[in-house]
Amino acid sequence: MSDPAIAVEIEDEAWTRALPEAAAVAEKAAEAVLNYLARPGGGRDPGLDRSHSAGKDWAAASAGTSGLEVTILLTDDEAVRDLNARFRGKDGSTNVLSFPAPDFARPHLGDLALAYGVCAQEASAQGKTLADHLSHLTVHGVLHLLGYDHEAEEEAEQMEAMERRILEQLGVRDPYAHEADA
Repeated sequence: MSDPAIAVEIEDEAWTRALPEAAAVAEKAAEAVLNYLARPGGGRDPGLDRSHSAGKDWAAASAGTSGLEVTILLTDDEAVRDLNARFRGKDGSTNVLSFPAPDFARPHLGDLALAYGVCAQEASAQGKTLADHLSHLTVHGVLHLLGYDHEAEEEAEQMEAMERRILEQLGVRDPYAHEADA
């Protein structure tokens, strides 16, 4: 088995002007998710129930995260707005979009697209570094590629708990702490 293949494409140079190590940050965060799920015990933590429907790819992911491929596009707000309109029917930019690959495309897990302007504005408003916010949104997006979601409250709590644990391993503070402080 090979290590996960994380490809980072930088379409908007604003990312590297603001964060020269942007590609490395995104790659490290994506690898952290896959390594977390592949660790002994399958990444299972007491108190985290991955049997819910949101983790539909959990069995496949935990059985073989090595060799998986993820592509991350660091782009601008307009590109993400266009993708959001074309694929989600929503006219507006957002911080991160996840596009899971169909099962037949394995080992390609899917693609992420992150909008520089939205991400930079959010990081500033939340008192976070751009690197920490990029790490969080990459972890969040890769979990979406694996089938996790946050539509229902229980699913959101479980997904956020996994994000916190993975980000802690990366040295990134709790991304949801600012919400509790507000």
